[in-house]
Amino acid sequence: MENIIEQLKQSGLLGRSGSNFPVWKKWEAVKGAPSDKKFVICNASEGEPEVSKDSFILEKYLAEVINGVKIAIGEVGASTAYIYLNKYFYQKYKQKLIDLIANSPIELFENPGGYLAGEETSILNIIEGKRAEPRVKPPYPTEKGLWGKPTLINNVETFYWVSKVTKGEYQNKRFYCVSGEAPNKGVFELPENYSIEQILKETKNYPNFPFFLQVGGGAVGEVLLSNELGQPIKGLSSIVIFNKDKENPIDLMKNWIQLLMMQNCDQCAPCREGLYRINEILQGVEGVKLLRGTKEFNSLQEFFSVLEKTSLCPFGRTAYMPFKTALEKLF
Repeated sequence: MENIIEQLKQSGLLGRSGSNFPVWKKWEAVKGAPSDKKFVICNASEGEPEVSKDSFILEKYLAEVINGVKIAIGEVGASTAYIYLNKYFYQKYKQKLIDLIANSPIELFENPGGYLAGEETSILNIIEGKRAEPRVKPPYPTEKGLWGKPTLINNVETFYWVSKVTKGEYQNKRFYCVSGEAPNKGVFELPENYSIEQILKETKNYPNFPFFLQVGGGAVGEVLLSNELGQPIKGLSSIVIFNKDKENPIDLMKNWIQLLMMQNCDQCAPCREGLYRINEILQGVEGVKLLRGTKEFNSLQEFFSVLEKTSLCPFGRTAYMPFKTALEKLF
């Protein structure tokens, strides 16, 4: 029988957390790491605003997800696996999960809450009883994860597709979440190479009004215009639709920055101070008077660059994206 990692390699399955990292490479790294103990973590925190695909999968395919986790335990030689759930998931699925994981080395762990509590190295700290803040990488969790041991971390959708791969049922599809001003909101299973335009039309969500999108999450996703939809989604498979005639871009950016400031862990200065200064500038802007060439516009560009290049973790390195792309395309 073909080994699991080879099956994953042949399938071309990429991680569904938004990183698009080949699943087989991560599994191979943990399997090959010399250690007396190894761990597996299923990340079911789903803290990104406007994203509900993990909720959809847990509701409909919980057994498949747990099967994927069990496959991982056996393949990488893990002693224990953790299902890391946000508070809502923990309460809703606790009993079903207890029944499914009976007599297996799988434990449930309730996420204490917060956006950064879903970042993979923050998860390690939280399970270890430490502060919910990211770790510096490298070393990566595959080398030095829980309690310094090699750890495999994948999200809910990835483990679901792992289960499908091993059964020969994977057809290069993924789940897309369409929300916002969408006439047919929901989670849809479609080919992973579909363009954004195809996704919207196939799901009967292509707007009949002037619109723009936020793609890749409702917090740090990038803004795209209606003439930029010929590409597939590169990161988190989320599409939020906005009505161009109703949405005030400044108000939208103020909402984004408030969320990001609240969820920032304050660990590194570039992110902490950068978000503070972006908020300060946005709060001082009236209406849509944020024009190219102004002092405020140029200052924001500088802070975007600092966030992207010097932040410690992916949160800070991507936090600039919605603001930068909104300024480029909506003003």
